[in-house]
Amino acid sequence: MHAPPLVGWLLVLLCAGAGAYCLARAGGVPPAQRAAARAEGVMALGMAVMAVPASVVAPPPWSPWLFTAVFGAAAAVALVRRHLHHAVGALAMVYMALAMVGPGGPAGRPGAGHGMAGMDHLGSMTHSAPGGVPLVTALLLAYYTVYVIGAGVRLVPAAGAADGPAVAGAPVVAGGAGTADVLRACRVAMGIGMLAMLLMM
Repeated sequence: MHAPPLVGWLLVLLCAGAGAYCLARAGGVPPAQRAAARAEGVMALGMAVMAVPASVVAPPPWSPWLFTAVFGAAAAVALVRRHLHHAVGALAMVYMALAMVGPGGPAGRPGAGHGMAGMDHLGSMTHSAPGGVPLVTALLLAYYTVYVIGAGVRLVPAAGAADGPAVAGAPVVAGGAGTADVLRACRVAMGIGMLAMLLMM
């Protein structure tokens, strides 16, 4: 599978934009959802860092282990807080980071770059030496496909409901439903980014 650097930069923009917006709007969501919004923002920024093409910025050899430690800690926190979707996302990042140092991953081949930036070198990948475990990758792809479709469908009636009070002349509370809808859209964008990263392992 071949993925040019342009795809990596598009992923960087998508994930960085979603992460920055989540962090910027975290203060406007209900307190019960504030920690989740911040966690999603940090996760998206981490995805953006992993997606930087190695042809531009070559990460150090220990970067996969750093990603593993950071996202492993994030997964533990999410499990303690019973945020299962966040835990799945963090564990998926750990899985991709470990795939970098495996025999089929970018870091496991001499002269190859590290990180998800190893997308630049995916043109030399063969089906006999995939990055990661095919079954695990397939399960994660199935999970995020269902999540993106389900979350995207739920955004449509939410947008229609958000337009209703404006037509009727009812006041709109700042940082209310509009912010929640955009945060949900950010989650969909992050899910799409995760799908792309998994497909390009």
